[in-house]
Amino acid sequence: MSERVPMTETTCPYCGVGCGVAVQGAGRSVAGLESHPANRGRLCVKGTALPDTLDLRHRLLHPEVDGARVDWDTALDEVTRRLRDTLARYGPDSVACYGSGQLLTEDYYVANKLMKGFIGSAHMDTNSRLCMASAVAGYKRAFGGDSVPGCYEDLDQADLLVLAGSNAAWTHPVLYQRMVAARKARPDTRVVVIDPRRTATCDLADLHLPLRPGADGLLFNGLLAWLAGHGHLDRDYIRAHTRGFDDALARAKADSGSLAGLARRCDLREADIRTFFQWFAERPRTVTFYSQGINQSATGTDKCNAIINCHLATGRVGRPGASPFSITGQPNAMGGREVGGLANQLAAHMDFAADDVDRVKRFWNAPHMVGEPGLKAVDLFQAVATGRVRFIWILATNPVVSLPEADRVREALRRCPTVVVSDCMADTDTVRMADIKLPARTWGEKNGTVTNSERCISRQRPFLDAPGEARPDWWALARVGRRLGYSEAFAWEHPAQVFAEHAALSGFENEGRRAFDISGLATLDRAGYDALAPVRWPVNRHWPRGRQRLFGDGRFHTDDGRARFVAITAALPEDPPLTGELIMNTGRIRDQWHTMTRTGKARRLLQHIGEPFVALHPEDARRHRIEDGQLATVENPLGAITVRARITADQRRGELFVPMHWSGPFSARARQGALVSATTDPLSGQPQSKFSRVRVTPRAVRWQGFLITRARHHDPDCLYWSYSPLPGGHLFELAGDDDPDRARQRLAALIRDPGEGEEPQWLELRDPGAGHFRRVAVRDGRLIGALFIHPTGALPGRDWLIGLLQRKRLEDHERRALLGGEAPHGGAGDGPVVCACFQVGERAIRARIDAGDGSVEALGRSLRCGTNCGSCLPELKQLLQS
Repeated sequence: MSERVPMTETTCPYCGVGCGVAVQGAGRSVAGLESHPANRGRLCVKGTALPDTLDLRHRLLHPEVDGARVDWDTALDEVTRRLRDTLARYGPDSVACYGSGQLLTEDYYVANKLMKGFIGSAHMDTNSRLCMASAVAGYKRAFGGDSVPGCYEDLDQADLLVLAGSNAAWTHPVLYQRMVAARKARPDTRVVVIDPRRTATCDLADLHLPLRPGADGLLFNGLLAWLAGHGHLDRDYIRAHTRGFDDALARAKADSGSLAGLARRCDLREADIRTFFQWFAERPRTVTFYSQGINQSATGTDKCNAIINCHLATGRVGRPGASPFSITGQPNAMGGREVGGLANQLAAHMDFAADDVDRVKRFWNAPHMVGEPGLKAVDLFQAVATGRVRFIWILATNPVVSLPEADRVREALRRCPTVVVSDCMADTDTVRMADIKLPARTWGEKNGTVTNSERCISRQRPFLDAPGEARPDWWALARVGRRLGYSEAFAWEHPAQVFAEHAALSGFENEGRRAFDISGLATLDRAGYDALAPVRWPVNRHWPRGRQRLFGDGRFHTDDGRARFVAITAALPEDPPLTGELIMNTGRIRDQWHTMTRTGKARRLLQHIGEPFVALHPEDARRHRIEDGQLATVENPLGAITVRARITADQRRGELFVPMHWSGPFSARARQGALVSATTDPLSGQPQSKFSRVRVTPRAVRWQGFLITRARHHDPDCLYWSYSPLPGGHLFELAGDDDPDRARQRLAALIRDPGEGEEPQWLELRDPGAGHFRRVAVRDGRLIGALFIHPTGALPGRDWLIGLLQRKRLEDHERRALLGGEAPHGGAGDGPVVCACFQVGERAIRARIDAGDGSVEALGRSLRCGTNCGSCLPELKQLLQS
């Protein structure tokens, strides 16, 4: 009888959907968890590929101080010594901590308690500042607290789905497929996508509004004025449950003007705006689903409130199928908000009002409780640059890539006297700046909780033994708290104890004043914690099993129980770009996550889009003399990147799109954060990442090529390279503007065998007339590496070469094929991968279309493509149409 493989129920570590995951054994396979309310068994390609990211390649496994390996006691003693010295010489204002939505709630809680209660510094912020701070500020202004009113079931029940600044098909695929299923079940449902770009999400849209960047607030002000002018307000709801309507409406009318004027300022067709407004008026069950295109703006908070105003004016808050719904980007952005992860918040959704400060101080028995907000992320790193902050502890994030003005951030950390970095990875742009490196546990090893975008608390459970000396982040923080002399306050030995304290604080002197209250979980013992099932907060004596929606009764968490309209005047970027300037937008792509430290380990996640790129409209490409596939430089006074051009009519004229993911270990010069200015929303502190003025120029090169090798000892020294992992090896795409002969000699030296043995056999072909160069290394009949170079980039496909790298012994005809530069027997591979879940390439899909598969359903039956996460469905439809 075969041994039963244990199954662990846990939560995916990627986006804010918070999908439940069933893991077999030690991560041998993963599947969507059928019982989890967030995903009901679905899982996107990133979640499906999680087993590919669990190996120990590039892991940080041991503490280091100033480049030398040490034990944990030595490392934490040194952290404490430097922290004490900094506090003694410069005071608590010189100490900061920067966290992440990748942290578990327990990690976050301990960091905030240590910083704000015991070190006495409020400079504790998080990379969630970059993605959802404006949504938080908007909810707090309107509802009196940071509370998402709706839930995912609303997507199933809505008659109108408005996706504003969200490419959900790529960024939240499981929720997008839920929308697709809801639309099929209820064909009368209408979908509006508001986005300057035509994205994959537009495949679901009945109406796409490709508005001028930054005009979202103006559009929703126009909607509010139009609803009032055409008799579509819920006057009873406004009168009974809100304040401030008259001022908000007057401002909206003055701001938006006539429909024709509104269309002109938004750069939209008047008829399309009218259609959107009419659909909104006619469909009481409306969900406005908004994300970074709204939040990442210098006026992001106002845009959020312009959306909420329209929902309040029609009574569409907290009702089935009707809410303004901010979707978060990270798995625990919501959990960080619960424990005060933002510098302008305290734990348990409390702020810096005197009674809140006193309440938290008494609960913690905190000797150095802060009384004022700290520095938000952008200001915090500027304070590092000026020397105001002299000790910073960075946990589970990569600000040298993700923050605005990223080159200045890197220089600031280089000059900072003490930089402590807790990370699971040994080589990130930020880890390279660390004086002290602390090895953290990662997904599969962590034990704690996360909260997703619909307020659902889920467990992340370990199924792997922690490698090396990796430890939980909360453990390292607590050990420093003990070393500072606060043993009783940081005495936990298990995350269940941290969670219980967090839950108790949420209910402490609450009495319904704060929506966040999980005091019903404060008495969980370790067994109860281990068995905790997903539950939406609040969880207390009134809602012992959690609450599906908030505010459906019209009662809010303001001082008088009424929601607030906020009067908004939309601030558009009216100044036209200077001659030659374009507007750069940035965001995520389908198969990657943040700065690729995890997803970059999975080969299949780089097969859909494997290189950094800039997307341009065809007219802009012609104007700037840039061809599809050519290298281009995107630059402004802050910095420059060199990436590959993609020409597409999905871009508006005068605008570019550059993905956010590529970092130092994955590319030579592609950190788009270097081009983003430090302009922020004055209320939320969130950076304006979606609007950067840049110039683009073609980058001339003298040669292009690629390198496949078994070992990665050094990165290539050339103008352009991008990296992808291979099974048992590495792939570099290359280009240079230097002498090709010198480049060949330099790059061929990177082909090294990690094993011992005699010098490999070198096979080489040079064709000076055509400019071809190929050099191949073989040892004991096995391919060690290959370098191909050509002056114009006329290079063979990579798939067959990658396949040869897996062979234990090459045949003679395969050796000849290597030098000939053509696949054996004419095999050309499957082309670009469209469906990453099942590794289905474009050539196979086209072949099935030629054979008669005339629908995505038919392709799914033949090839399985599109039958898992569904994020490739828009691309499959494009191939069918072409």
